[in-house]
Amino acid sequence: MATETIELEAATRGRVGKGAARQTRREGRVPAVIYGDKKEPETISLDYNQVWKMYLKGQFMAKVFKLKVGDSQQLVVSRDLQLDPVKDTPIHIDFLRIGKDGLIRIQVPVKFKNETTCPGLKRGGVLNIVRHEIEVWVPYDKIPPAFEVDLASVQIGQSIHVSALPMPDGAKPVIQDRDFTVATIAGRGPSGGTEEEETATETEATEESKE
Repeated sequence: MATETIELEAATRGRVGKGAARQTRREGRVPAVIYGDKKEPETISLDYNQVWKMYLKGQFMAKVFKLKVGDSQQLVVSRDLQLDPVKDTPIHIDFLRIGKDGLIRIQVPVKFKNETTCPGLKRGGVLNIVRHEIEVWVPYDKIPPAFEVDLASVQIGQSIHVSALPMPDGAKPVIQDRDFTVATIAGRGPSGGTEEEETATETEATEESKE
């Protein structure tokens, strides 16, 4: 499914720093920065009311935007939306430029389905999630909202590897040197803990050290 491209107007922001950011917010705007594609970061601001309405609709995280800044337009994807810790309102946005090849590097969450019918879980196994997100290179217009893992036929002792995830055309994991583990169905040991908890933890630590 193609990713929707949202048009959004922005203004250049000359000054940087905490004081300048606070002033921008007092003016009813949200400070933001555009970075990536081997170019210098560009500081901008967006209308707060527009950002707030889009945030409430879930239209910000990992979305593709056509940002109009003055006379120029550029394609970007939102990478981080910082919220006020007390008011839970947007206070800063990071955008990543989309290069000429159309590929972006992004973390995609992993979700699981059919847990209630999973034979391994029905037999008392436990789902050990090794990777909650997978970092991939993906065309900007094919960013999946999540990688969905079907547990309908997974037994105790089985592992789900990244090669089992359905990838959009043109997408590939950033890690290419191994078929790393995403999750396992572990059996319970005599003490009540899972037999694979320590193994899964060690596997995750080993994989992260290689990155």
